[in-house]
Amino acid sequence: MSGPTLLVRTQLTDAQLNALFAAARPHHTDTSFGPIHERSLTWISAWRTDQLVGYVNVATDGGLHAFLLDTTVHPTEQRHGLGHRLVRAAAQQAAQAGATWLHADYEPHLDGFYRSCGFDSTTAGLMRLSPGLLAAT
Repeated sequence: MSGPTLLVRTQLTDAQLNALFAAARPHHTDTSFGPIHERSLTWISAWRTDQLVGYVNVATDGGLHAFLLDTTVHPTEQRHGLGHRLVRAAAQQAAQAGATWLHADYEPHLDGFYRSCGFDSTTAGLMRLSPGLLAAT
């Protein structure tokens, strides 16, 4: 059995992406991906025949920085190297677009995965934004 086919910036429907995310992330809520892709540098999708089995999005600041978002692999494809392939393809696309740095935020249990993809651990800040924050200014 050969590995899934990777495609760059291919057309994806909300139904395809939401089905993948729901299979891989138990608490996923349906999302509209059109507005996300309008702002993206690129995205990579992975296909086994006609089924979407993997996805990663790359955002950018328009300069030196690119940001890896939503790396997702269908549970039936996990632990077979597809996540690494998606990250490598995303990094290659970001570099070709002129980015120097690729950032990834992730939960601690994913540290081994991202380190094995070549990421170094860094200190960063994170602020959860809420509607009440605007009223306080």
